[in-house]
Amino acid sequence: MNSTDCTDSTDSRNSTNTPDLGPVAAGMARLAAGVTDASLGNPTPCPKYAVRELLAHVVGLSAAFRDAAGKEFGPSTGTDPGTVEWVLQDDWRTELPRLLDELVTAWRGPGAWEGDTQAGGIVFPAAIAGRVALNELLLHAWDLARATGQDYAPDEAGLEVSYALMAPAADDPGREGMFGPIVPVPEEAPLLDRVVGLSGRRPDWIPETATAEDD
Repeated sequence: MNSTDCTDSTDSRNSTNTPDLGPVAAGMARLAAGVTDASLGNPTPCPKYAVRELLAHVVGLSAAFRDAAGKEFGPSTGTDPGTVEWVLQDDWRTELPRLLDELVTAWRGPGAWEGDTQAGGIVFPAAIAGRVALNELLLHAWDLARATGQDYAPDEAGLEVSYALMAPAADDPGREGMFGPIVPVPEEAPLLDRVVGLSGRRPDWIPETATAEDD
């Protein structure tokens, strides 16, 4: 994630195990259900996104990585998310939970983690794509929680996947195209804070202002 625009990441190192996206998807669904209409205009840790754009982005990435798991290539997997204007649709409260369920099911399917797939217009190993999907949901759930004042405690297994995904790229000079500059976090800090720092976010981020805007 780039700290200036929260563009998507597709870099990591491969691994042999296959994580379950269920817990992080459930966390995202819970937080989304707690979003009020009045908080849709709130700022988020992604400076270019208010809550409504963040939610629209999560809707889009859920569909894209669902299709990536099934190797169903088309506009959802072939479009660079950085070129999309994220507009939240009126049916998002029913659409997002449905897509999250489909995403989890797709990555539990036979062959989902095998071979190559496509997401964000990039072809790369499915074993990496699934981890990127998990990482996207985990980080954006943190964004959403901070933006809307909700508690968030992702499961340890998901955090370990995210940390393993981002830590090897910490010294990669090209990482700032995917994430913002690393925010230093003490080694003894909670794993969530270390993951957030690796993504270019400040673990202590809180919104300076929150609008009470109704749609």
